[in-house]
Amino acid sequence: MRLIRKHILIALIYFFTIACLGLSLRLFAIFDIPANYKFLVHTHSHIALLGWVYTALMSLLMFLYCREKIKSRGYNLIFWFTQITIVGMLFSFPFTGYALFSIIFSSLFLIASYFFAAYFFKNVSKEDKKRASYKLVRASIWFLIISSIGPWSLGYVMTALGKTSPWYRNAIYFFLHFQYNGWFLLALTGIFLFLLEQKGFKLKNRIFRIVYYLLNSGIVLGLFLSGLWMKPAGIFYILAALGGLLQLIAYYLLFRSVSAERITEYLPKRTFNLFKIAALLLAVKLFAQLAGAVPVVANMVTFNPDLVIAYLHWIFLGIISLSILAALDYHQLLTFGKISFAIYIAGFILTEILISYRGIGYRLGLPLPDNSLYIVLASILLLMAVTKILVSQFYLLKKTPK
Repeated sequence: MRLIRKHILIALIYFFTIACLGLSLRLFAIFDIPANYKFLVHTHSHIALLGWVYTALMSLLMFLYCREKIKSRGYNLIFWFTQITIVGMLFSFPFTGYALFSIIFSSLFLIASYFFAAYFFKNVSKEDKKRASYKLVRASIWFLIISSIGPWSLGYVMTALGKTSPWYRNAIYFFLHFQYNGWFLLALTGIFLFLLEQKGFKLKNRIFRIVYYLLNSGIVLGLFLSGLWMKPAGIFYILAALGGLLQLIAYYLLFRSVSAERITEYLPKRTFNLFKIAALLLAVKLFAQLAGAVPVVANMVTFNPDLVIAYLHWIFLGIISLSILAALDYHQLLTFGKISFAIYIAGFILTEILISYRGIGYRLGLPLPDNSLYIVLASILLLMAVTKILVSQFYLLKKTPK
């Protein structure tokens, strides 16, 4: 238990780091900061996805399915090699952006993720492989591997076509799509189902098969949504809409089946409330994704950085991070109080409102007052909440027997 809590502490340090970086990026609008804004954006995004979320999910999945292997030499080599690559990115991106060392560490991270996938698949027990939750997790890890095609292709695209090529942006969108919708959300869906399975809940095989194939098909087709910025032929809008619709139906069937079993009897109140908020945020995301396949909406969002950031933060800070915190709290791998939760939610909601308001106002051509200071203040709330959770983890680790 102590070792896994130590790994979660490392993940939370990354969470704290990206909260600091996020605040720094907001301060650029107010102060003259002697740093490269674009380089910090690269650092922020890489440490968010590959530091906080990846490390937390990696640790959670090992704890749930391969607990006896957490202390093994093989897993610890993979874990610490992964951490070296993340720290390498943390100390190279801010100073060089995409350059020799940051590319080397990013590439090594992808290789580390392949080793993790192979190790995980090999060490899950035959009994656990029969679980519905594992099948979702397995698919999510395959999407993690598939997402790496995007970064690997960047070298060729930059050399042969240049950064101005639309395929440069599409390679990045390919990576982000399968990270967010495939790896992150599908893994967390599997983890949520695992918690219920531990309490005796069993999803009917017929329902699970429908949910499984709808989700995976929807994720693959949802990739077309990432290419609508190019204003392609109408068929691509139809395929993007179909992808969004399949995911919406799949999650509806899953949550309807789960809610019919009165999951409040399966999960503690706080865990249930966290997952309930994440589910509501997921519902909004699914409807927004479906609306994004409509040409008018797609055109409104395209090249509007505030709306794109608001959407990504909605998923990252809302759905993904809250779900991770819920799962970790349920297994007593971290602890946080009501104040930390309240501050976090307040910061999250305020930043979403302020950033979205600015994005919508800009699109509609409305005269907007400068709300940069308010966004900074909301970002401070997020940093306060994450700091409080991190400090609590230090105290929890200190009390954990060696």
